[in-house]
Amino acid sequence: MNSPNGFSKKTVDLGGRNFFLQILKFENGYFVSVTEGSSKLGSLVVSLTVGQNPITTTVIPSKSESLFLKLIAERISTKMRGIAVVSIFVQKELDPETAKVLMTEIMEIVQN
Repeated sequence: MNSPNGFSKKTVDLGGRNFFLQILKFENGYFVSVTEGSSKLGSLVVSLTVGQNPITTTVIPSKSESLFLKLIAERISTKMRGIAVVSIFVQKELDPETAKVLMTEIMEIVQN
């Protein structure tokens, strides 16, 4: 669900796991939060694209979702030619199919 102020939120139910996506749009980028269960900040990655390649740094490391975080942040920052801040808090590790669906849902929101 998109709102005129640049804030979008969506709940995604995947195999009994409920994920809450919150996306805040700015002129120069996005803040993306993916949470499972209660709404918490989790691992955090920041990506900035000003030239051809994104520059990405981990602010709060993830035990298991570092590649997922990096991919989302870099795709968004590259698309926007700006900044992407991505946070994820999950109860257990994401399987590849769940990660793929979440990535698709996030990119659909960002592209609209």
